[in-house]
Amino acid sequence: MKKLALCVVFIATLVAGCGGDEKAARARLENAWTMYENNELFSAKNEIDSIRTLYPKEVKVLKESLKLMRLVEEKEAERNIAFCDSLLPIKQQELEKLKDGFVFEKDSLYEEIGNYIRKRQTIERNIQRCYVRCGVSEKGEMYLASVYYGGRAIDHTGIRLSTPDGQFAVTASIPYDGGLNYHFKDMGNVTEVVTYKGDHCVDAVKFIFANEKKRIKVEYTGGKPYIIYMAEADKNAIVNTFNFATILSDINNMITLKQKSEKKIAYLKSKLEKTDSTE
Repeated sequence: MKKLALCVVFIATLVAGCGGDEKAARARLENAWTMYENNELFSAKNEIDSIRTLYPKEVKVLKESLKLMRLVEEKEAERNIAFCDSLLPIKQQELEKLKDGFVFEKDSLYEEIGNYIRKRQTIERNIQRCYVRCGVSEKGEMYLASVYYGGRAIDHTGIRLSTPDGQFAVTASIPYDGGLNYHFKDMGNVTEVVTYKGDHCVDAVKFIFANEKKRIKVEYTGGKPYIIYMAEADKNAIVNTFNFATILSDINNMITLKQKSEKKIAYLKSKLEKTDSTE
């Protein structure tokens, strides 16, 4: 009889414990609903995650919390779209104002993405000159190119930029490949062009942007030593291109975010409709 009584007490305690877990889980779920209704979406997601972690056996509450999570994510996506719709026209107006100083170049036979280049830095205006030019793709990715022109090759693969106060930045080293690093001869003279894209030039671009008013020395590296000092017009072109690239990148990121958010809403709505139909 004593053993039977102990078993009854144990079962009763177990049942009470299970009921307590469901009650606690549901309280958290109700709290998450309140946060959702108050647009406290980050907090609501954290509360839902806590239900999954603390009460993994409360299947009914977990199913309800999954539905709420989808509603939270749907509202987040709607918020992203509203943000993009409000800011995109402003950014596009800013871009149009800056476009006047640029030309758009794209070889339709070989290039899928075109580039914006400052008018002063187009190739035809800078023949037979050693300089650093720049541009930005339609996607907002900026590039630098070091151009060498002279009577003999120096076989450079990168550049080092420095100011009189000792600050410096370097590009990545791009070995000769006939593409990003290519050479050609014309009338006995050699032209070398090395192009640095994205992460390969980001430090150098930011360095020029931050030191536009200072004298910047350009050392051609990786081959025979060669030094020039960056012309004011070239520094100005790089600074303007950096500003242009920043806005262009922002626009592309917002367009991408809006597209992803629209696809996510469509996916979440289909899941929510299936959930409603099975209830």
